[in-house]
Amino acid sequence: MSLSVSNDLLDQARAGEVDDAAFVACVRDSLPYAWATITALVERRDRSGADFADNQVPPPDETARGQLLRCLASDAMRGALERHFGVRLAFQNCHRVAVFRPDATQAYREFVTPRAQILNQSPELVDC
Repeated sequence: MSLSVSNDLLDQARAGEVDDAAFVACVRDSLPYAWATITALVERRDRSGADFADNQVPPPDETARGQLLRCLASDAMRGALERHFGVRLAFQNCHRVAVFRPDATQAYREFVTPRAQILNQSPELVDC
């Protein structure tokens, strides 16, 4: 299961729309490694003023790797985090997540090209 959903949040979903803040809190609490990784990247990007910041350190274990994959594979989770942090997210391999300024379209386009994906490959990442 991707998220640990409280009964209150489940009731909210059954009744209609889910509050974005409540959903973001559910993601934060359910996927702490993914949350910490993305939060650190947002902070690093904000401090540097660069177009983007990316993570190139593999997760410490399979649990952490799974959290990152689940978080970034979900359009709903990715979208909620993008709105919450005011960034655009991109993902390569099993750990290379990047946060972009929303207006950094050229840097984002370059990051998501097939060329960038191929250049990001290495033997260490075959089984990730």
